[in-house]
Amino acid sequence: QVRVVESGGGLVQPGGSLTLSCEASGVTFGSETLNWNRQVPGKGIEWVSQISNDGSRTFYASSVKGRFTISRDNSKNTAYLQMNNLGPEDTAVYYCRIHNTDGQGTQVTVSS
Repeated sequence: QVRVVESGGGLVQPGGSLTLSCEASGVTFGSETLNWNRQVPGKGIEWVSQISNDGSRTFYASSVKGRFTISRDNSKNTAYLQMNNLGPEDTAVYYCRIHNTDGQGTQVTVSS
């Protein structure tokens, strides 16, 4: 059974930074592409970023490119999303998706 756990969310002021973590178990982590998505209540899911199984290829939504960095440590079954220069538009629940499985999400709130 695949289990995904996101962490690292919180309240941050505009212009601030946060790093989200995603730990997965029950899956061959280093064989799987991983995505970060986000959702604002009442709105659809927005894809944020993707990283290939070995970390060699990364992709970003235009809304976050240049501000967010996705990475992974396959030895720890963990992926990260470094988020810089955050703005109110980044407020959302962030989900990690691997092997067609999402975690419970972690709330990011950007507000002064």
